[in-house]
Amino acid sequence: MKDIKKILCAVDFSEATARVADWAAYLGRTLGAEVLLLYVVPDMGRYSDFQVSAGYITGFEREIMNGARLNMEDCLDTLEGQNVQGLVVMGDPAREILSAVTEHRANLVVIGTHGRKGLDRIIFGSVADQVVKTSPVPVITVRPYDRA
Repeated sequence: MKDIKKILCAVDFSEATARVADWAAYLGRTLGAEVLLLYVVPDMGRYSDFQVSAGYITGFEREIMNGARLNMEDCLDTLEGQNVQGLVVMGDPAREILSAVTEHRANLVVIGTHGRKGLDRIIFGSVADQVVKTSPVPVITVRPYDRA
């Protein structure tokens, strides 16, 4: 079995983020591994064909990136004292997660599942599904909500 030295944890800053990040931090402590929290800001460039000015999209992306960095700082503060770093990037979430696995030499991915169904799943797809199906390293999925 391969040693796990770096865990990449994909977060989305929803209410599920704390639970997913806690799992990654727990695994990091238990395995003696570094944890990299990753948030991917969706690339808004795909909306340029919708008669939205490039300047507006660029400004909007900049604001989202700034907000995401602040959210990342808050998230990292809750995991203070642990070997955890944060990274905010822009692009297609699944593609950027997989790219970060390679670039940062992660040995394990931790990602939350939201359990979208029906039309939401068709429209939004599942980043977790894409990552699980194509990741070069093992992926642990965390169901962030307890069943009632």
